[in-house]
Amino acid sequence: MSQGGDFSLFELFQEEARAHAAALSQGLLELEADASNPRQIEPLMRAAHSIKGAARIVGIDLAVKLAHVMEDVFVAAQEGQITIMPADIDQLLRGTDLLAELGTATEATTGAWQSGHAAEIAQLEKLLGQVARGESPAPAVSPAAVAPSPPTPAPVEKVPSASPPPTDAISGSVDKKAAVAALSAIAIPAEPLEPGEDFSMFDVFREEVRSHALVTQQTLIAILTGTAEASQFEILVDAAHTIRGAARIVDNDLAVELAHALEEFFARVRSGGMVLEAADAKSLAAALDVLAELVAIDAAALSDWQTRRAPEVAALTQQLQAETTIVEAAPVPAQRMVEPVAGTTAVPPTVEALELREPEPPAGAAVAEIAPAPPDASVEAAAAVVRVSAQSLNRLMGLAGESLVQARWLQPFSTALLKLKKHQDDVSLLLDNLSHALPTRGADEDTIGLVNQARLGTAQCRKMLAERLVAFDDHAAQAEDLNSRLYHEVIVSRMRPFGDGAHGFPRLVRDMARQLDKQVRLEIDGLETDVDRDVLEKLEAPLTHLLRNAVDHGIEMPDVRQAAGKAPGGLIKLEVKHRAGMLAITITDDGRGLDVERIRRKIVERGLTTAELTESMSPAEVLEFLFLPGFSTADKVTEYSGRGVGLDVVQQSVRRIGGSVRVTTRLGHGATFHLQLPITLSVLRAVIVEIDGEPYAFPHNRIDRLLQINESALKSLENRQFIVVDGQNVGVLLASQALGLSKKPLDKREMLVLLVSDSTGQYGLIVDDFRGEQDLVVRPLDGRLGKVPNISAAAILDDGAPVLIADVEDLIRSLDRHIQGGALQRHTRAENATVRKKRVLVVDDSITVREVERQILRSHGYDVTVAVDGQEGWNMVRSEPFDLVISDVDMPRMNGLELVQMIRADASLANLPVIIVSYKERPEDRMRGLDVGANYYLTKSSFHDQTFVQAVRDCVGESA
Repeated sequence: MSQGGDFSLFELFQEEARAHAAALSQGLLELEADASNPRQIEPLMRAAHSIKGAARIVGIDLAVKLAHVMEDVFVAAQEGQITIMPADIDQLLRGTDLLAELGTATEATTGAWQSGHAAEIAQLEKLLGQVARGESPAPAVSPAAVAPSPPTPAPVEKVPSASPPPTDAISGSVDKKAAVAALSAIAIPAEPLEPGEDFSMFDVFREEVRSHALVTQQTLIAILTGTAEASQFEILVDAAHTIRGAARIVDNDLAVELAHALEEFFARVRSGGMVLEAADAKSLAAALDVLAELVAIDAAALSDWQTRRAPEVAALTQQLQAETTIVEAAPVPAQRMVEPVAGTTAVPPTVEALELREPEPPAGAAVAEIAPAPPDASVEAAAAVVRVSAQSLNRLMGLAGESLVQARWLQPFSTALLKLKKHQDDVSLLLDNLSHALPTRGADEDTIGLVNQARLGTAQCRKMLAERLVAFDDHAAQAEDLNSRLYHEVIVSRMRPFGDGAHGFPRLVRDMARQLDKQVRLEIDGLETDVDRDVLEKLEAPLTHLLRNAVDHGIEMPDVRQAAGKAPGGLIKLEVKHRAGMLAITITDDGRGLDVERIRRKIVERGLTTAELTESMSPAEVLEFLFLPGFSTADKVTEYSGRGVGLDVVQQSVRRIGGSVRVTTRLGHGATFHLQLPITLSVLRAVIVEIDGEPYAFPHNRIDRLLQINESALKSLENRQFIVVDGQNVGVLLASQALGLSKKPLDKREMLVLLVSDSTGQYGLIVDDFRGEQDLVVRPLDGRLGKVPNISAAAILDDGAPVLIADVEDLIRSLDRHIQGGALQRHTRAENATVRKKRVLVVDDSITVREVERQILRSHGYDVTVAVDGQEGWNMVRSEPFDLVISDVDMPRMNGLELVQMIRADASLANLPVIIVSYKERPEDRMRGLDVGANYYLTKSSFHDQTFVQAVRDCVGESA
């Protein structure tokens, strides 16, 4: 999170509103499920109080009034004056929803929010005021309308408190009256600070300290006087933790140290790991006095205050740490806590931080005390919160992926060095043989000496190469390991617990069930399952739709369920887990299930197919019709059903992120929807195929099968080609045609077919080759390209080559257009087609170069003719048709530059491609060649790799 002046007051308020509204919503649902537990009310009261204070600071008066009357209700319930009924929770949830809207509002729209909700808030304020006073509470609803939701774990995990410390452990050895008197003597303002015109971030901090210091003072006094339970130390821990976070935001290091010491002190007492002594009460009073003084000063005096108070606070902090005496400590697990903004208790959606508490010693450990330790700057830095944009994470992901690919390039280089070492061994062996043969052939001593020197030099080279090869292999392994760990950490940084996206589901089920007079309970299993944040965002809509369907269509009315021998309340279970490298989500209800026979009748009524064909379908095939656009089994239109928005929306949303959905059912026992999705959209498991000489990637989970069939299996009907797969006709098409590439025929009797499908059918793509499977780091295409047909993204292969990732949804639409429109290119073998070979003229005065070029080109299927100089080349190009000219520069009679100029000046030859191949490698020579009109300027070193052949292909394509 931004710190200091980078974070405006209103942005801070937005974080407060979002976090506390979420806590209110979840807490009210838990209270409804367990109204007998008074400890459920305390967090609700504090959340409403925090929103009230934050709204007062930014001047949103209606929010102040609404939060205040909600707080009154919670206070009255906590004091036992009233009991919060389900109808009261309905009103409180209405107020929570209104306050939650402020979390997404802007400073410019708050005025419109207040004017638009003024009447509603006034009515709600009146109703909740009556509830708080116990006067004419809202009428209770019938039990059938109550839809209790089980407690759903909050996204922020709290350390489970150990058994509360016994009362005598808290005050048995303390002079209660003296301790209470010392704490009561601290003057902390009871009323909020008045916001001025130039209310600053430091003023927000002062109000935060005032509010939580007051809570700390009152709670300690209540505990010591016996009017509160020892378990209230949870409140003290939270208060100290919040002051600490607020102090860090305004860079008040002194307050950070003091609040940190208080937090650890209260946490130890809460866990039952220590008892209070008289000196402890004195230290706590001194700490509260420091906080009260901090509330009273202004920003200008802060620096002098810190200088003056530093020695005293350091001694006080050390004293609190040293007095943490362990009597009997139970082990406490590590805490996963989100560092909040001042006053917040939950993390903003884009901010994450982990703070690990040091585990307690096991019970019975003979530890007398904890040695005081100075604050560790590294720990503070680790706990700090940093705001990082999604774009930065995406760029970091791309760089980490490229780094991993670069590291993997080292292995092929090592393999090349091994080949070099083998060649060196062969040379060394030849020299050894030569050394042994020379004396028998009468060689002179000088020759023998030179050969022995060559042998010695070769041996040294072999030794050096072997040593460096071992070192290089070690470095390559370390580099790949380091980059793999970096890549994994970047992936983890994009992951979020599934629970972060499931906050609204219990409320959705509860509200909908009450409106439909049903009893429904939602259980969520797998809240901590890690999911890519992009996947999580895109899951909300389809899961919401499925949950609505389960409540509306699946769960029966209570009387119907009882008549069928079921419990009156229905159960919907949402389960999330990782399975086989994918994210598996199931939504199961124990309702009426899906009537397959009724769906058959609906299919026939809508004219989707004939009754005879429908009867021959399996139940699974019938259920697939539920995912067709506009297909619904609802008999009437309601708020939730029969509106023409069916499960096709779910299927489209899931497929858009590379997933699939299917349904299973048992009539009378419920239905289950199975969703299979990628865990992350940043990494893709893909099948790499070759199409028209280039690699393309197809998402693994979108491919049905890979086939290798003989061309005799290819059948034709009305100019449409198809193959038979499992008794079904599957239309096939050349992948190069579907992607808009070249339409050259394939020179193979065996065809490689990639099967893809959607809800409308299955299709086959004929590809050149299968290259295997790889995990790819997905790189989005530049937005300036717009939507590239049939392509969704790009990636880098392990060998560093770029690859395009196919958009299967778009590709299937292209296949359907080609097949339905009859614009198919039929698969024919090259040997059956009459195609002229490409003719290439090689012009060079060196017989060696001419022969090298001729052999290279002939090996790739080109028809090659040679000329010994530029003049002969010019005569030949005018008398015979050629597809390409390859020329040297320095030649007798006419050099290569003059030849190119002559070709470009002739109207009939102006478009003839020309490649210059020369020993001259200077940039100015290259520019001269391109300036006269050459298509390529290559050096003769290009013969050693694929550059020369690739240039020829770029100019005239592959030879037939």
